[in-house]
Formats: sequence, C-alpha cells, structure tokens
Amino acid sequence: MITLEQQVLREGFLPFFRCGIPGFSIEERTAPEYWFADGEDGPWEWKGPLIREGHCAYGKFFRKKAGYVSLEWLPHLMNYRRTCRYAKDEDTAALDDVVLQTIASEGGVTVKDLRRLLGFVRGRGRRHPDDLVDRQPELKLSLDPILTRLMMGLHIVIADFEYNIDRHGRPYGWGVARYTLPEVLYGRLDAGCTPEESHARILAHLQRLHPEVPTRKLEDFIG
Repeated sequence: MITLEQQVLREGFLPFFRCGIPGFSIEERTAPEYWFADGEDGPWEWKGPLIREGHCAYGKFFRKKAGYVSLEWLPHLMNYRRTCRYAKDEDTAALDDVVLQTIASEGGVTVKDLRRLLGFVRGRGRRHPDDLVDRQPELKLSLDPILTRLMMGLHIVIADFEYNIDRHGRPYGWGVARYTLPEVLYGRLDAGCTPEESHARILAHLQRLHPEVPTRKLEDFIG
C-alpha cells in the first residue's frame, strides 16, 4: 500500500480536500469510515508527523484550502506564488506584511502568540492608544484570512500542530497550528529559474499527471 507521504513525493502536490480535479485529494482517496475514525489514526492525525519527516510542506496552498507540496516542487511553487497578489488593496497588503514580519521575527508562532504580539491580549482597561488593536480593531477577527493569504503566497507554512495532553500523557483535541517561514524549516529554496518558468514546469507536471483535465482547471489550481 502506498503511504500518504509516498503519494505526496510521487505527485508533488496533494490537496487535503476536493479541488475540482477528480481524485486529486486525500479526501477522495480516504474511505469514509477512516475519514473520522474513533480510536484510529487517519489523515487528520498524520499531518504533524508527516510535516516533521521534513520531506514535504503543509498549509493552505490550494484555493485557500490545505494540502501538501513535496520539497522537490516547493521552490517552484514559492517562486511563482510570491509574484502573485492575494491582498485586494494596499491596506490589506500592509496588514499582511505586519503579520509576516512578526512571524519572521519570532521564528514561529501560533494564533494565540500572534494575538499577544500584535496587542490583542491586554490587561482589561489598559489598552494603549497606539496599540495596533486600537488602530485596526478589525484585525482581531481577520487573522485567519491574513494567514491564509500568506500561505497561498508561500510566505509561510505550518511547522507543526500542538495538542493538549491528558493526564495519561496522550494528546487530544484539535491540534493548534504553529506558523513559520519555509526558509526556517527547509533553508534556502532556489528554483533556479524565473517565476514564469516555474509556472510552466508545474503546469507541464500536472498535465502529465492529469491529461484528461482541461488546462484552464490546472491553471486555476496552480493559482
């Protein structure tokens, strides 16, 4: 049986959820009884261990939904995606940059860390008038879209998932994502070509994998 990691390494890209390309997702390749299985590890539990193996990156890379990219193809996706614009306006881009620089300066953060670092967590009644949360109160509800845009642009990836531990030392509940820069996890990543050439290589690779899929759909998948 081919493991999940082997599928990612073989295909280069593997979305977690349905993406408009038939059969090209972990969701479609997982039997319904194993998608959420009590007492059995499945795709949801494998995310952290697979990231820690260090052979592929994980994050919201495909149509703002999660998936994996092998380290062979990560430099090319980064090379192209970092030329794309996911922020709708200059103010949004500025907010994205604030969050990105905060993550870069810390090396790795959870959403809880970001809220504290950006001033979302303060003593009651002690907000300073210059705090970012006071200047941009909407940020408190906007971290998820910001993080999604940064992942789509391959500026950040998910480094691991952190779990609560029960009294028997076993993890439980939903894992909390820790975000970092790809360069922190994998070092310098150089595609060795132009963004346009990276895009062309990714498209050609996907066309070989899915010759029946219209080019328009593959282009949309690349983003």
